[in-house]
Amino acid sequence: MEMTITAEEQKSRTNRSYKLILLFAMASMTMMFAGLTSAFVVSKSRADWLKDFQLPPAFYYSTAAIIGCSVTFHLAKKAIQKNNNSTTTMYLLATLGLGILFVILQFVGFGQIVESGYYFTGSGSSITTTFLYVVTVVHLIHLAGGVISLLIIIYNHFKQKYNSSQTLGIELGAMYWHFLDLLWVYLFLFLYFFK
Repeated sequence: MEMTITAEEQKSRTNRSYKLILLFAMASMTMMFAGLTSAFVVSKSRADWLKDFQLPPAFYYSTAAIIGCSVTFHLAKKAIQKNNNSTTTMYLLATLGLGILFVILQFVGFGQIVESGYYFTGSGSSITTTFLYVVTVVHLIHLAGGVISLLIIIYNHFKQKYNSSQTLGIELGAMYWHFLDLLWVYLFLFLYFFK
């Protein structure tokens, strides 16, 4: 006897597959950042480690911006589940704006570090600032992927590909942005407390 799969079951399986792939990718990224923070901990015992280094003020504001991204993306997902397209558009664009603000503030923070007399490379650099730079730039690279996926989601939303029964793209985007948010908060708290 041949079993037939309904369209709804097929859609459900496909959705689960995409979510599992994303979860696997996020687990891989988590392992990479665990390795970076472990190296940070080991390097802290070096004689040239900066004990009095303070995170730049812009990093505090960028943390608030990326938390805002998670909030607005969650609200966009809730809005599309209610077929509220205009509200979804507003929240997706707000997420994009906050994401861009996060990136700008990260670079402002780099500038503030340099203004304080610390450098990331060369003879004026220290292992502390080089680690900070590597960790934040690697996070920014992953965030670039998030911005690209968000632009695709916004494009698809304007093409009316999402509605209350088809939310997979927005759900996957929200999952990834929540991950980026949690990852940055972890890194920020780690860098703040583990000097």
